[in-house]
Amino acid sequence: MNIQRFPLGELWTNCYILWDDNKKGLIVDPGGPAEHVADFVTKNEIDVVYIMLTHGHADHIGGIPDVRKLSRRGVAIHTDDACCLTNTDKNLSIAFGNAFSLPKAEKLLADGEIVTVGNLKIEVIHTPGHTPGGVCFYVEDGADRILLCGDTLFELSIGRTDLPGGDETVLINSLRKLERFPNDLEACPGHGPATNIGKEKKYNPYWPR
Repeated sequence: MNIQRFPLGELWTNCYILWDDNKKGLIVDPGGPAEHVADFVTKNEIDVVYIMLTHGHADHIGGIPDVRKLSRRGVAIHTDDACCLTNTDKNLSIAFGNAFSLPKAEKLLADGEIVTVGNLKIEVIHTPGHTPGGVCFYVEDGADRILLCGDTLFELSIGRTDLPGGDETVLINSLRKLERFPNDLEACPGHGPATNIGKEKKYNPYWPR
């Protein structure tokens, strides 16, 4: 598995490109202006199958126009956050003074669904609490494993729950879905540095005990 991270936009949202050895890949959370992401994809001849979103907030979807034409099957988002693409109130862009809306997603994701992109197998894990349709992506490529956790889980913290649609109790309960993973599994969040499941189980004050 190959992975490249791009911190994008004013909130330095982590956008990830993942691809297999045959250059089949996906883009996750193109949050801000994403010209550099598009340039990287083109330069490295990555065949992007999907743009996959961990949730629908503006800082995770704002760069979609820069990369959408590179995605053969378009944009995928959990059904409970699908409205965020087209609704400026739901994606919070209007609240931050830069209102925008986007065309509807081509694919709606469901909890437990497996999306295949070349040799990559992406399990969709519904983890509401930051938003109603927030998800994590557990990605496998042979022996390689990684968890893309969006704004569900940060290093020693969790995503905000004081925004519309947020609920701290729900989000903490969502973390229980991640307990099955091994301690050494790398967890790559929507903002900030990578961590691992063992560290979060032991030290994260929000982890359910």
